[in-house]
Formats: sequence, C-alpha cells, structure tokens
Amino acid sequence: MKISDLMPNDSILLSVKAKNKRNLLQELAEFAASVTKISDRTIFDTILERENLGSTGFGGGVALPHGRLAELDRVYVFCAKLSTPIDFESIDNKPVDVVFLLLSPESSGADHLTALAQVSRILKNNGLINKIREAQSTEEIHALLNN
Repeated sequence: MKISDLMPNDSILLSVKAKNKRNLLQELAEFAASVTKISDRTIFDTILERENLGSTGFGGGVALPHGRLAELDRVYVFCAKLSTPIDFESIDNKPVDVVFLLLSPESSGADHLTALAQVSRILKNNGLINKIREAQSTEEIHALLNN
C-alpha cells in the first residue's frame, strides 16, 4: 500500500483559514465528507472523539487527526495546508500548519495501522514537510508525496 493509493486526486486542501483546532477539524470533516459521501457530522464527531483522548499534534508544525468509521469501505488520507499556523495542543506546543487526516473503516485494523505508519513517516521527514509547505499547488504536493 502506497500513500498515493490512499489519496484521491481531490484530497488536498490549500490555504485553509481555520482560526482554531475545532474550526480546522470541522473544515477537514466537511472536505472529507465531499469525497467519501459520509456525513460531515459523523466524520467530525469521530475525529473529535479521538482528539479528546489526546492531541494528534505530532510536533514540528504537523498533525495527524484520524478515526475509524463503519461507513467507509477503504482507507482515505487527506492533506491540508493552513494559511496561518494554529494552536493544536501539539506535544511540542508549536502551532500546526500542515495536517494529514486519516480515515479508515472500523474493521481495517492492519490497514489502519499501516496507513498511520506511512503518514507518520511523512510527518517525520522535515525536508518533505518543508517542501509541502512551499508547494503552490495540489499537483505539486501529490508529486512530492508520490516520490
């Protein structure tokens, strides 16, 4: 499984203008709903429930909110770049400006963990994250993630 297999062509949001973590999660849920055809409220509630267990702010200005939904039939990964970094209660207390959202079927234990590991590797690659920050188009980000 490659990251490109998990990211539909319309899976990247640029210039997100969320003012806080909750707004960002709502915007991500609405965006994911448009692709997955699952209610944005269902997606929002799922990722907020996970956030309430502990922040998915990875450190270094990146976050990985994630959740499992019974309605999904495959794993989805979405990427968002924020116009202005926001507080995400990250482990290093630094604001976040690059976010990957991972949504998996409830029954996809191994696939969910594999996808989490793949996205985590991306988030730990500071050079790649900086290139994503500099990217000006969704096509550029797709190309970066697929190489």
